[in-house]
Amino acid sequence: MSTLRIDYYNVKKAALILRAVNHKLRQQLLKLIDEEKRITVTEIYVRLRLEQSVASQHLAILRKAGIVSTEREGKFIYYIVNYKRLEEVSKIVDDLVA
Repeated sequence: MSTLRIDYYNVKKAALILRAVNHKLRQQLLKLIDEEKRITVTEIYVRLRLEQSVASQHLAILRKAGIVSTEREGKFIYYIVNYKRLEEVSKIVDDLVA
């Protein structure tokens, strides 16, 4: 008989990553960043008619999950989609539901 071995810390991390993507507003943010290829937080909150703090809060969640990353250019910080990470998440989800 085998012993149940689950790394609950990693399960929690994985849930946070999935939760980051499974949110309507964050999906809109991702879609906009994808369409623009790179975009500043100012452009994001103006385009989506959000409070700056709301946009920043949701972008931080996506960053922590590794779904988006940033590039600094002078005084501007651009958000870009981390497609490699999204592909990894998508593959894991496909494996889970298969």
